[in-house]
Amino acid sequence: MRKLLQGLRQFQSSLYPQKQELFARLAHGQNPSVLFITCSDSRIIPSMLTQMDVGDLFVIRNAGNIIPPYGSANGGEGAAIEYAIQALNIKEVVVCGHSNCGAMKGLLKLEHLKTEMPLVYEWLHHAESTRRLVKDNYQQCSGEDLLEITTAENVLTQIDNLQTYPVVRSRLRQGNLQIYGWVYDIESGEILAYEPNSHAFLPANDLAIAEYQQHQGDRAINNTPLPVACPPPAFSTNPNLAPWLSPSQAERIHRGSDGKSSGH
Repeated sequence: MRKLLQGLRQFQSSLYPQKQELFARLAHGQNPSVLFITCSDSRIIPSMLTQMDVGDLFVIRNAGNIIPPYGSANGGEGAAIEYAIQALNIKEVVVCGHSNCGAMKGLLKLEHLKTEMPLVYEWLHHAESTRRLVKDNYQQCSGEDLLEITTAENVLTQIDNLQTYPVVRSRLRQGNLQIYGWVYDIESGEILAYEPNSHAFLPANDLAIAEYQQHQGDRAINNTPLPVACPPPAFSTNPNLAPWLSPSQAERIHRGSDGKSSGH
C-alpha cells in the first residue's frame, strides 16, 4: 500500500498538472478510438505497450483475454463490448494475447484446476474451442511450442467469439469495424499481428496497414487452424518445421531445449 500511495502522490503532484487540460476535457466524457481486449496479467499495460494517452483506449481485461460467446455468460465482457461499440462508436478492436500466459497453461491442464481453482476452471470453459482445436490438431507439439501455439490460436478463437455479438456482426457488415489479433512477446517487447492473407502472425511493424485492414475477418469465416508442424525440442529456424511462422518470428519466440531465448 505504501508504494501505491507514493505513486498517487507523484501522480497528483507531477503527472496530473502536466495533463490538466486533458483531464478537464475528459471529465465531461470519453471518446476512445480502440477497444483493447487483453489478459489481466500484471506484465501487460495496454497504454504503455501502445503509447496511447489517457482516454484513447477502452480496455477489457480478464484471465486469458477471453470473450464468452454472445448469450453464454452474463458477465461484464459482453456489456463492455456492446457499450464500446454501440455507445462509444469505437471502430477498431484489438484482441491481444501474450507469451507465457498462465491462463493458457491452465487451459492445457484444465482438469487439474477443477479442485484447486474451480472458478478459473469454469471460466476457461469459454476457451474450450481453443483447447479442443489444439488437442486435435497439434498432437505432435509439446512444452513451450504448444503453449505459444495455444496462445495464438486462442486469440483467433476469441475473435470468432467476438463476432457472435449482434452489434459486432452489424458493424462488420457495414464496414464500420476492424478487428485485429495480436500476441505480445514479453521478453522481446514485440507485437506479432495476425495477417489473414498469409495465415500467420507477423511482426506488427512489418505489416502494411492498408493490406492488413483489407483482410480482417477472413479467418473467422473459414475457421482454419494454423498449420500443425512444430519445431523440434532444440531450436531450429527451418521454415519447413514451422510453416505458420516466419523465420524471424520463429527465431524470436521459439525456445531451445535449454529454455534460453535464441535471438536476443
